Amino acid sequence: MTISNVVEVVASRDKLGEVPVWDVKEQALYWVDIEGKRMKRFDYASGRVDQWTFPERIGSFALRERGGLVCAFESGFAFFDPTTGAIDWIARPEAHIPRNRFNDGKCDRQGRFWAGTMDDRLTDHTGGLYRLDPDLRVSQVETGIGISNSLAWSPDDSIFYFADTLDRAIYRYDFSPVDGTVSNKRLFASTKNDPGDPDGSTIDAEGYLWNAQWDGWRLTRYAPDGSVDRIVELPVLKPTSCIFGGPDLSILYVTSAIWDLEGEALAKQPLAGSLLAVDVGVRGLPEPRFRG
Repeated sequence: MTISNVVEVVASRDKLGEVPVWDVKEQALYWVDIEGKRMKRFDYASGRVDQWTFPERIGSFALRERGGLVCAFESGFAFFDPTTGAIDWIARPEAHIPRNRFNDGKCDRQGRFWAGTMDDRLTDHTGGLYRLDPDLRVSQVETGIGISNSLAWSPDDSIFYFADTLDRAIYRYDFSPVDGTVSNKRLFASTKNDPGDPDGSTIDAEGYLWNAQWDGWRLTRYAPDGSVDRIVELPVLKPTSCIFGGPDLSILYVTSAIWDLEGEALAKQPLAGSLLAVDVGVRGLPEPRFRG
């Protein structure tokens, strides 16, 4: 177990900070507070923080080659222009399941945006996994999901990682980069004997998966074979996701949540809900952009 020096980058006090994305071109980090219906942007050079508020919760997003962002709001996919604040809706694939909302999502290296849904009551497996292609066609890739999380791809694009937090499990699939299909689902890692549940993840340049463990006070680095390579303790109970950023992609940024903490429990965690940074001695990979 490793105890690292953790730096508070932004005292954002997010109820549910999530899905950090590093923009190499802008040298800036975007992330959201899902329950706060907000997106935030941290400029690395100046330290300036900008934010946008939305009419509904935003579960995840990806950078877009044409500029702006593609988002998975709670009810569906849409484009968002940070300059004008315009939201252009694409599709609402689960409008017939009002108890579901979109959650974690990420762009693959072929420019397709993937996002999964979850049961907003945190009890049933009513969610699914969707792929938004550059031509804006939506395909359902997986069904029977409780809480979609932890989307990531191996550096060689042969493996797709995906977690169901309700199962306390991270799965791995064979991935076809040509047509964006997945197959041969099997267990990659279980957290049933760990203190926390699998939340958001990122892949480092060595092909290891970094996973934030909700209620676990830690990040776990998994080797490609699913074994635990390293555990990094954190000063927050509910880390939610992580991404490598900074000029050379050597800073591991970590989002976190206050969630239901209050009173004395919250006072004992002054960094809860903040954007954190950790030096873990490895580098990440640049985030792909949506090609649509």
